[in-house]
Amino acid sequence: MRRTPADWREDIYRVIFEADTPSGRLFDVVLLWSVLISVALVMLDSVASIHAVYGAWLYRAEWVLTVLFMVEYLARLVSAPRPWRYARSFFGVVDLLAIVPTYLSLFFAGSQMLLVVRALRLLRVFRVLKLGRYVREAAVLQQALRASRPKIAVFLYTVLTMVAIIGTLMYVIEGPERGFTSIPTGVYWAIVTLTTVGYGDISPVTPVGRILASMAMILGYGIIAVPTGIVTVEMARARDSGAVSTRTCHTCTGEGHDLDARHCKFCGAELPPLEPF
Repeated sequence: MRRTPADWREDIYRVIFEADTPSGRLFDVVLLWSVLISVALVMLDSVASIHAVYGAWLYRAEWVLTVLFMVEYLARLVSAPRPWRYARSFFGVVDLLAIVPTYLSLFFAGSQMLLVVRALRLLRVFRVLKLGRYVREAAVLQQALRASRPKIAVFLYTVLTMVAIIGTLMYVIEGPERGFTSIPTGVYWAIVTLTTVGYGDISPVTPVGRILASMAMILGYGIIAVPTGIVTVEMARARDSGAVSTRTCHTCTGEGHDLDARHCKFCGAELPPLEPF
């Protein structure tokens, strides 16, 4: 029987998007090695002594890898049932960003160093190596972070209000002659202090300023624990005992479904059956 374009798209989809098939697994392993080599080339090219000797070879190798990644990205768009949805997904954006810097380097010198963003593509290693336990934990973490967003938003709003007040007070207390030249500078100092980073480029001198700084430092230790506790509670709620597979939905390309799932938990479409290796 003569194969139709839809059949070819289905075959490409199984190779590119699926990790539960031998061909899909091989494709992803080759892809991961290509990403590792690409990131290594970018790092080596940033070393002046290596660039002076092998710069031309590294440049050619980077263009070869970029063309291959571009072909892969186009193949994903062609084979995906909903190309626009894939393009807007996390990995879709990462796949695009893995290509753009090389072309930007034609117009902006040095922008090819941004290709280190390709390291994000290595996150696929969890599904490629069938580390189901890690895929499940990633799904739990994602669900916990999503559930934590309202609480984290309120927390960040409170922190921003606090640093604005503390920064303004420090500007009034210390003044420009002691390095606090503006309220934004005071806010910058408050952020550095509350987060316990402490660069030391600006510091209070007056007794009142030091008292305020001490209060901000003590407050900073309490602030650090808040988001950690919020996410921990949500992770405990999100955790369940069910294992997940690396199957992807042919409709929305979502993954992280239960092993016995028959329908996608994101869009409701019927899932393809599990294929043994």
